[in-house]
Amino acid sequence: MKITPALLLRSMQSWYSFDLVPQGPAWMQWLWTGLFAAVIAFGFTILGFAFNAGGNLGRWLNGDNWLFWYQINFVIALTISVTIHVLFELIVPWIGVQRIRSFSHGQRSALFTAVPIAGVVMGWPLGVWLVDDDLGRWIRWGEPGTLVGSAILALGASGLIFLVFNAKARQLQAEKRATEAQLRLLQGQIEPHFLFNTLANVQTLIDHDPAQARQMLEAFTDYLRASLGTLRGDQGTLADELALVHAYLTLIQARMGERLRYRIEPAPGSADIRLPPLLLQPLVENAIHHGLEPKIDGGSLVVSATVDGDTLVLRVADDGLGRQAPPRLGARAGNGLALENLRQRLAAAYAGQASLVLDDGYPGTVATIRLPLERETT
Repeated sequence: MKITPALLLRSMQSWYSFDLVPQGPAWMQWLWTGLFAAVIAFGFTILGFAFNAGGNLGRWLNGDNWLFWYQINFVIALTISVTIHVLFELIVPWIGVQRIRSFSHGQRSALFTAVPIAGVVMGWPLGVWLVDDDLGRWIRWGEPGTLVGSAILALGASGLIFLVFNAKARQLQAEKRATEAQLRLLQGQIEPHFLFNTLANVQTLIDHDPAQARQMLEAFTDYLRASLGTLRGDQGTLADELALVHAYLTLIQARMGERLRYRIEPAPGSADIRLPPLLLQPLVENAIHHGLEPKIDGGSLVVSATVDGDTLVLRVADDGLGRQAPPRLGARAGNGLALENLRQRLAAAYAGQASLVLDDGYPGTVATIRLPLERETT
């Protein structure tokens, strides 16, 4: 899998926002856990020097002393962090992702507070033992005040970590809700565009071929009946999207007949990949209306989906007239609007990590969408 800055960012965000479906490879989540332990160890090392070195500049400038205490703090912090990570790896599948998502805010906060505290309680003695087999020197059972102070410090650190991470999770959730609202607005703009195009096609057939117009209208009714629920959803799967494209092409073929030849080629095992609805259909519409329909003998259309590492690649390729062809006399507008709308939807849904590119196909046109790979969870 190709490691990109975008993948690293998504993986890190999913790690610190309590995302139940981590992004990127599993080892990357462990990497963030290790880096987090390194930062925490540095903080505790500075805290230790502040309490013990005081104003003694010589102690502050002693590199060997820094290295010695940082190594100790890192081992302890890493042990605690790994313990917390392991607990989440065990508890989340046991409870179930869908059940946790249905938790109230209080239940979710309790879960994501209790697990770090349990990780500290379990990991701190183990980490101390790893750096010094004389656990009693650290715990000091004969000094209750020291033991209570250590426990309060550990619980306080856990609470602080939770508050920081929970605040970031709330921020990301608010941004996600704003993005979803923007997506619904953009989707609401593109649906009338599709309906207008289809009804305009029926209108052009009514005068010279009423029977074919009736057939197309019946196909259109069947299409709406099958797809209206999908169009109104915020998320769907690649299987849903390709089924929608197939229904649409069946509808168009009712008018074009043998002039339209098409293939739909999904990647093996890609049916459960998640994506917003109506990503492919505007591209298919443009390919037909601007490339194949004005061509005397029609042409072929290939809709494909492939997986390239952590990226889903969607292509709509036609062998029509191409982008350089002059516009048809009386052709309806909307091509630029549909593409710009689609680019805005991709930008909103994937925070700039998705792209839409149009290339010449020699002959025809190739439209390519690249977006982060997300699998549907059960």
